[in-house]
Amino acid sequence: MPPQRTCRLGPGVALAIRRHGEETFPHECCGALVGRDDLVTAAVPLPNTTDEGPRRRFLVRPSDYRMAEQRASELGGELLGFYHSHPDHPARPSQFDLDHAWPNFAYVIVSVMAAVAKVMTVWFLKEDRSSFDEGELNGDENSDSDTAQAVHG
Repeated sequence: MPPQRTCRLGPGVALAIRRHGEETFPHECCGALVGRDDLVTAAVPLPNTTDEGPRRRFLVRPSDYRMAEQRASELGGELLGFYHSHPDHPARPSQFDLDHAWPNFAYVIVSVMAAVAKVMTVWFLKEDRSSFDEGELNGDENSDSDTAQAVHG
C-alpha cells in the first residue's frame, strides 16, 4: 500500500474554504487550490456553472481552469487541485466527483450541514482512476479571519 499523500493548508486557507461553503449553501461551492508542492497558500473561488443544478453538482469549465492557472501564476504558485462543498452530505467523493477528476491533483471536500461547515477531507485519484485514496489534511484551523487567503478576482 502506498504511503498516504498529504495536503497542507496554509494560514487562513481552511477558513476561506469553510466560509465559501457556508456562503453558497444550499448550493455547492467550488474553487482552485494554489500553492507549491503540498502546501496550499490560496483558495481561489470559481463559479459553479453546472447544467445539472448547483445544489448537488459543480463543474469547472475549461475557461475556469485557465483562469485558475492564470491566478496561480499571478500568485507565484501553481494549481494543486480543487475544493468543493457537499451540502448536507458527507465529505466523501461521489461517483460524479470520480468521473470528473484529473490525476495529480488534491481534491478537498468540505461537508456543510445546515449551513455550517463541518468535516473537511482531502482525496487523491488513484493511478488507475478506479477510485480515490483519502489523504492527510493538515492546516491551521484556528486562523484569524483577517488572514483568510480567499483570492477573488
